[in-house]
Amino acid sequence: MAEKVLLIYTGGTIGMGRNPLTGALEPLDFNHLVESMPEFRQLQTSVEVYQFTPPIDSSDMDPRLWAQLVRIISDRYDEYDGFVILHGTDTMAYTASALSFMLENLTKPVILTGSQLPVGQLRTDGRENLITSVELAAYKDKDGHAMVPEVCIYFSGRLLRGNRSTKKNADGFNAFDTFNYPHLCDAGVNFDFHNHHILQPDFSRPMTPHFAMDPHVVVFSLFPGIQENIIRHVLDAPELKGIVMRSYGSGNAPQSPWLNGLLAKAAQRGVVIVNISQCVAGKVEMSRYDTGFHLKKAGVISGYDSTVEAAVTKLMFLQAQHSDSHIIRNLMNKSIAGEITI
Repeated sequence: MAEKVLLIYTGGTIGMGRNPLTGALEPLDFNHLVESMPEFRQLQTSVEVYQFTPPIDSSDMDPRLWAQLVRIISDRYDEYDGFVILHGTDTMAYTASALSFMLENLTKPVILTGSQLPVGQLRTDGRENLITSVELAAYKDKDGHAMVPEVCIYFSGRLLRGNRSTKKNADGFNAFDTFNYPHLCDAGVNFDFHNHHILQPDFSRPMTPHFAMDPHVVVFSLFPGIQENIIRHVLDAPELKGIVMRSYGSGNAPQSPWLNGLLAKAAQRGVVIVNISQCVAGKVEMSRYDTGFHLKKAGVISGYDSTVEAAVTKLMFLQAQHSDSHIIRNLMNKSIAGEITI
């Protein structure tokens, strides 16, 4: 029996067309996209389509739409061998990270892809990204299990773990990479799977969907000249529950008594402060330098080698699950979907 893949079209450049009046790109109806791709008829895999109406620009992606994606997948989980989500590139890494936490014990591939050029254009990268994503979503090992049972991003010949991915290029076809984790598969003439890097769920247990996210978080980057009054206003917001702080190098911050004081005060009232590096590669080691040690003393926890996207969505996910900040801090220091290396 042929494998079945559900193609979920949310929007994004891949399905854009050029408005003849303004020259601007705008979403097309998905039927136009399918019509423009005769390659669909050559696929060995059966592909069915779910379309967001109207399609959305990925800049408008939010936790409500993540919950909608989780609902679409969970309601149809037993009907399909894998899922491919067509998504705009700007927030793709956020969506991939969020879904990796919201789809607990995922046993089937959920692959996000898109393109840098609309699929109707001559030099588009959309056709290869889409066709290869469908093939990967249907791929099974010798035991009949999904070859890559996790949330991934496929782009430009590389299958990447979703919650390790970051958009690195606004113009090039190689738009994404995982700077702190190897590729899961390289797609050339053949698929070269790197099995020991792929998550292995418990195939005997069901997938557990989660729909709630608590977005009361903020991301801020340290920089020379950062001002006390501005940071105080941010940290004093009563609704604030979590902070992703992008520090220097391996987790360092200026040795300003006011900064350590504000962070300590926020941590004491239950705000979870996660320290990640501004560098695209490498990890936070707060015991390495004195400046990092002071942060640790103030109650800041290490984000290890987490991306911004994974740290933010993991906080949102855990805040929706737990009201106790001690539990959240503890789980932020554990890898729950392969998002950090401890």
